[in-house]
Amino acid sequence: MTIARCAIFLVLPLLVVVVLTAPRGSAAERRSKNEALVYVGTYTKASKGIYAWRLNTATGQLQPLGLAAETTNPTFLAVHPSRRFLYAVSEVSSFQGQKSGAVSAFAIDPKSGKLSFLNQAPSRGAGPCHLTVDSRGRNLLVANYGSGSMAVLPINDDGRLREASDFVQHHGSSLDPKRQQGPHAHSVNLSPDNRFAIVADLGLDQVLVYRFNPAYSALGANEPPFAKVNPGAGPRHFAFHPSGKFAYVINELQSTVTAFTWAADAGTLSEIQTISALPKDFSGESYCAEVQVHPGGRFLYGSNRGHDSIAVFAIDEAKGTLTPVEHVSTQGKWPRHFGIDPSGTLLLAANQNSDNITVFRIDAKTGRLQATGQSLEAGSPVCVKFVPLD
Repeated sequence: MTIARCAIFLVLPLLVVVVLTAPRGSAAERRSKNEALVYVGTYTKASKGIYAWRLNTATGQLQPLGLAAETTNPTFLAVHPSRRFLYAVSEVSSFQGQKSGAVSAFAIDPKSGKLSFLNQAPSRGAGPCHLTVDSRGRNLLVANYGSGSMAVLPINDDGRLREASDFVQHHGSSLDPKRQQGPHAHSVNLSPDNRFAIVADLGLDQVLVYRFNPAYSALGANEPPFAKVNPGAGPRHFAFHPSGKFAYVINELQSTVTAFTWAADAGTLSEIQTISALPKDFSGESYCAEVQVHPGGRFLYGSNRGHDSIAVFAIDEAKGTLTPVEHVSTQGKWPRHFGIDPSGTLLLAANQNSDNITVFRIDAKTGRLQATGQSLEAGSPVCVKFVPLD
């Protein structure tokens, strides 16, 4: 009897431990799955570098984490597919005594949101303004606006960048005597299968397509080498549809969006529609900037600087064509970029000239935007990127 009682008392504490510890672990796991880090790149005339927030994806609340890394003009950011590293352009015209900007590599601390500097590498051209990391996490591609060029920088296992392994210089001009007197590579994207690099060149009115070999960190010619947009349109940023069948470029100078079909085998873009990003009754000066497709594939968003709005379009998922839904004020000036969180619930619009970021909730059925009342403070915010935590 005594032995049996002792056995019971010995077992009971173990049971208590299990009951107490299991919920704690589950709650922590739930919190992690409901959280993401938000990084914002800036122009450092009014700030010090890259800033961070912690987002509760369930409630939409954002907690400021302060300055994540001090660096010069990190105007565009890219996240490594492992979510361990973040990369930023340094949008300058001179680096290490050369006519080049730079790209910086950082390690992400998921607990604090802080970024630890790893290294820098030349972008091989002046004024780097956009970059992307390939789906294998082995290469970074950067577009240089000032000199109209692009480069491939291999990535080491530890996230550090190596010197450029390949480089392409664009040549030519187009209609606008002020903005298109020479090439201006404004963005670089990779196809869903990682086989093609697409570069929107504002100065040439071309969306150029290159074959990409991630194993050799190399670019090759494609045929045809580019798709044209309307003369004077000024293609700026580019986005694929989640289906991989369609793609879209937003044209800065004429405030339009051009829709294409995408032939994945050949890497060919074929125009199917060009539509205004502005309301019909607007007659002022405005310039488009960012374009993104909602993760669900039913809506497209574009930013208008001057009209200071986000244009919302419905996507015909069979044809890829666009239908206007609404234009929503960004509650600030000069919305340079915006980010859509991976769940497709929130859109954060970065208003460069009013030093604020407006938070919108996305209606899942209509794609319409509703301001949440949250406004984040940041000096000259340019780019918004999300890093999910799980």
